[in-house]
Amino acid sequence: MTSGKGDTSGTETSGSGDIVRTLELLWDAGPRPSRGPKPTLTLDQIVEAAVRVADGEGLESVSMRRVAAELGTGTMSLYRYVPGKAELLDLMLDRVQRPSENPAALGDGGWRSALEAMGRATLDLYRRHPWLLQVNQSRPILGPSAVDAMEKVLDRIKPMGLTDPELVSAIIMIDSYVVGAARTQLYQREAERRTGLTDTEFWQAQAPMLEKIMASGRYPLLASLHEDAWGPDFDHFEFGLQRILDGLDVLVARRAETSPRTP
Repeated sequence: MTSGKGDTSGTETSGSGDIVRTLELLWDAGPRPSRGPKPTLTLDQIVEAAVRVADGEGLESVSMRRVAAELGTGTMSLYRYVPGKAELLDLMLDRVQRPSENPAALGDGGWRSALEAMGRATLDLYRRHPWLLQVNQSRPILGPSAVDAMEKVLDRIKPMGLTDPELVSAIIMIDSYVVGAARTQLYQREAERRTGLTDTEFWQAQAPMLEKIMASGRYPLLASLHEDAWGPDFDHFEFGLQRILDGLDVLVARRAETSPRTP
């Protein structure tokens, strides 16, 4: 497997460490040592250093030794704060996914604007921390960031009038769409980095052959498309996000028509 800052292959799995100890660290609920030398670091400093390494060098560079070097301390000193890399990873995931404290970050107050804002914020999160795409988060450890974010979004989308499983599914739907879009964007950046060709240069190299193929009459529908159909100006992410929200809009309206009215 190749490595690098933009490597998109899954290399880690959340929740693979000591689950109970990780939860204690996330929620600051573990036992505190009453003896021994005074701590020279904080858990926050360690997690922030690990995130810096992942952002700058890729997730594969994150190790207890590398994080200790980032902090200018010995590797063994880190084990006073966190059991190992598996638990550290879950702390990193919770750290970077802290929800905004700004109420305006979830839009103008309606459920649609909340999900829309959540989608854009999630895409931005993956752009800032592309190593997140290397983590299998199918079984996340629920720390304060994840729980706070879910609480804030649910508070805004509860008026949709859907069942509880449907509300959760709406959040999962948006998140899954965004992860796919973020992965595609990361692949594009990685392809440019590895080949040295920009997107424009890549397609220009194919243009002479494609023009001959389109002129052959074998693909009339493709040949009839306007050149803007493949242009960089169309926002495919935004188009897809709005169509998902349109579909939810139809469902919400249908539920409103069929739900019993209170006097």
